[in-house]
Amino acid sequence: MKMSYFDDTDTLYIEFKAVDIVETKDLDENTTLDIDVNGDIVAITVEHASNRTDISELTLSGIAA
Repeated sequence: MKMSYFDDTDTLYIEFKAVDIVETKDLDENTTLDIDVNGDIVAITVEHASNRTDISELTLSGIAA
């Protein structure tokens, strides 16, 4: 799993697994879901992230070994 924030575009990208994306679905005008061949969510993209999330703080818990 990987999370990236792009300051220049104020975009948050959360990748759950690195596999091929076969479909991208719009949840709303600023949020998309990337889907794999099995219909599983691969990634979420959030535009205007600083207005829609608390991007200044990141907390991780329950990290698997």
